[in-house]
Amino acid sequence: MSKVTPATRALTAAGVAFTVHAYDYDPDAESIGLQAAAALGEEPARVLKTLMALVDGKPVCVVVPSDQEVSMKKLAAAVGGKSAQMMKPPEAERVTGYKVGGISPFGQRKQVPTVIEQSALGHDLVYLNGGQRGLQVRLKPTDVRDASKAIAADVIA
Repeated sequence: MSKVTPATRALTAAGVAFTVHAYDYDPDAESIGLQAAAALGEEPARVLKTLMALVDGKPVCVVVPSDQEVSMKKLAAAVGGKSAQMMKPPEAERVTGYKVGGISPFGQRKQVPTVIEQSALGHDLVYLNGGQRGLQVRLKPTDVRDASKAIAADVIA
């Protein structure tokens, strides 16, 4: 597995300190984020999942703890929209350039608005997808926010 991805290149270019952690990805897992947390031996609240949504028809990236669900109403409000829905996997892959299960908020094909769950900022370090299945990066949650130019908001259901 390559430890250099568009996500790790983007973090390096932004001057962000991070470490790379590989784990055995299970494509049949009910929750990819929870499976990653278990494989890494970390609490799910510290392992963030990256999801792609549409707010008023426009792509938005949302980063939340792997044991939480996104409130579509709160997500839409966070970016000044009226309604939100999850993006279908093929569209998420086309927009981001990553495979589902390997989507990172960093190094996407095109910069889209990003929202990070504000409670994630309370941790000293968090894990986030590094741009491919089975690869996580560990970094400060404030670096996640700053490097992705994310809005911090309460977006969990």
